Amino acid sequence: MTLNDRELDAIERRWEACSPGPWRAMVEGRDHMSGDSFIMTGGEAERGEDIYVIVGSKPAPPADLDFIAGAHEDIPRLLAEIRRLRSRACG
Repeated sequence: MTLNDRELDAIERRWEACSPGPWRAMVEGRDHMSGDSFIMTGGEAERGEDIYVIVGSKPAPPADLDFIAGAHEDIPRLLAEIRRLRSRACG
């Protein structure tokens, strides 16, 4: 399924509206030793609000947290690459 420019712009607006990055998955037992797993937003100097993702009554699996946190960093790069490739193909 092809994305048109309007759809790419909508993805970019959703990304711009969310909490600032970087986002980092913090998995209990892997990245820290006590508390729940969560996604840390903002950098070390300017921490944002933590995001807790619950599936049923438990924290989301580590792979889901890694994916969500990674998506925040990946989406702008993917959008830029799509736009770069489109401009090269058109021009």
